[in-house]
Amino acid sequence: MAYGEKPQPRPRIDTTTPSVARMYEYLLGGSQHYEVDRKACADLLSIAPSTQQLARTNREFLRRVVRILARDMNIRQFLDHGSGLPTLDNVHEIVQRISPDAKVAYVDNDPMVLAHGRTQLDENDNVMVIGQDMRETQKIRTATDTFLDWNQPIAALFVSVLHCLPDTDDERDPAALIKRVAAALPAGSYVVICQLVSDDTAVRSRVTRLMAEATHDRWGRVRERHEVRKYFDGMTIIDPPGLVDVIDWQPDAPPPPTHLRPTDWIEWGGVAKIEA
Repeated sequence: MAYGEKPQPRPRIDTTTPSVARMYEYLLGGSQHYEVDRKACADLLSIAPSTQQLARTNREFLRRVVRILARDMNIRQFLDHGSGLPTLDNVHEIVQRISPDAKVAYVDNDPMVLAHGRTQLDENDNVMVIGQDMRETQKIRTATDTFLDWNQPIAALFVSVLHCLPDTDDERDPAALIKRVAAALPAGSYVVICQLVSDDTAVRSRVTRLMAEATHDRWGRVRERHEVRKYFDGMTIIDPPGLVDVIDWQPDAPPPPTHLRPTDWIEWGGVAKIEA
């Protein structure tokens, strides 16, 4: 059983409402989804045809940034917010190829994610699955208190998840969430953030409206670059490459030329370090 886990009742999986986690998994070519998820993806693709390309680009970025943090920055602890359904090359698989004793805590509140995550990670003592909304930072800290060493560097991942959170005037706002997490991390830690952004007002409004209606308001907003940049306030952005379309963040191969890139929206962000 994964670290710290107790026997859990089987979570109820809603097959009548699209799940962002299942939609993402469908776009990646997986099999853990339902007709309602496929229909929502079809509607999304009609607005933003590059959506599937972006999902795959984002997953490649996750693999790349995790590998670099583990291999080059010697990070041995990862806290993955909104981890999604297990798929090929999950965070713990990447880092444990580099360091078998590296620890990964996955945070998600989707019932299907929790069910599959706990089943697949049953024998890995260096992995923890936490069933929480990512905004419940104190509960997450308490759950990981004896699993992660909060005196040593941790990489906090927010990869393609902040657009799932609405803006609020309280501590549940995405910017407030990032500020809390960054403040709790020890010096030498890293924060990875990217989310869907668009310069096209129509794409932003149509996708936001579609996803809010499809998920019964369990979604947030497509944002603009300047809004995501504010999430990094108070942190030292790793530059080069700075904040970029994630396809340009330390790519393993030459990225595609401009004329072959999506024009409707992109995944945009980067990596920042927590200084002393």
